[in-house]
Amino acid sequence: MTTAEAAPAGKRARDPFFDNAKFVAIVLVVAGHAIGGLRDVPAARAVYVFIYMFHMPVFILLTGYLSRGFTLAGGRVRKLTVQLVVPYVLFEALFSLYFWATTNKPLEFSLLRPTFVMWFLMAVFLWRLSTPVWKQLRWPFAIALGISLLSYMTEMPKELSLHRMFGLLPFYVLGTLLRPEHFQALRTPRAKVVGTAALLAGLLFISTVGRKLPHQWVYWDSGHEALGVGNLMGTLIRTGMFGLSMALTFAFLAVVPARHLWFTVLGATTLYAYLLHDFAVRTFMIYFGWYELEWLHTLPGVTLVAVAGCVLATVLCTPPVVRTTRFLVEPRLTWLFAPAQPSLPTPRSVHRSAHPSGKP
Repeated sequence: MTTAEAAPAGKRARDPFFDNAKFVAIVLVVAGHAIGGLRDVPAARAVYVFIYMFHMPVFILLTGYLSRGFTLAGGRVRKLTVQLVVPYVLFEALFSLYFWATTNKPLEFSLLRPTFVMWFLMAVFLWRLSTPVWKQLRWPFAIALGISLLSYMTEMPKELSLHRMFGLLPFYVLGTLLRPEHFQALRTPRAKVVGTAALLAGLLFISTVGRKLPHQWVYWDSGHEALGVGNLMGTLIRTGMFGLSMALTFAFLAVVPARHLWFTVLGATTLYAYLLHDFAVRTFMIYFGWYELEWLHTLPGVTLVAVAGCVLATVLCTPPVVRTTRFLVEPRLTWLFAPAQPSLPTPRSVHRSAHPSGKP
């Protein structure tokens, strides 16, 4: 989703598989948000929880995979700042103005408490900065999973959405460990059959056994106490959720087409849909009171809203929208930074250059 994808081996032709995956995932994100106010309809609740179980894990895992070659050298940090931190600040300001204009709330602005979808930008910024650390560890995924499970044993401050940042960390770390051959294994006909069956089984499980689990669990933003369970039971539930989310994430990737399709090019601009869609959903569904329409709280109404969310996501990824809002999502701020300094030689390279033969 992010525009700051760090390819490990220089510039290469874009793989349509990843753009397809990101586009389908952002469509699910927007459709899921759109039907969020219709969860009193059993089918809507089941689909809502089903989508939330894997839509952000998909983005996070792909972000980790595309960031596996990230380093702190070569101007990567300044590029990361422009592509993640600057939009974060701009859109936090826009959300503050939006709520001030559409509600009776006073004008407030805080960079420490992300507004709804904004948590993802700051999380990716910090996750990506931590990439070199994970590359040095022997068991990075196990450590990340342990940190995640431990983080839910206490209530963390809401600043920087710490529960999500630590809780969803394993998906990012796992992404950094994946290699092209792992994704190739997902592109086989057999994998597609298994993936389709897994998605259907997951939806059936969430619609039946999983319907008793409060939907707040799928937000990944609260500790065990806030969810009304002890640490032992909470850890067991979170572990099960990780297993189910991982299975659904890879099942989703298995059914994503790998060839170039009409929407493939839109997969490169999913960040626009992610950042912009909440304004539209809130304006029409909440401010204009569409959620209050009784006929929407039916299966046909839910279907209509979901389809509208899919259309909205598609439109927000199109070139006209991208050109109009690029100054907010992908601002050009070269003037903000000092000229890049030449890299200093490492002590080892200095030692080698001191000998005529280049040998120590």
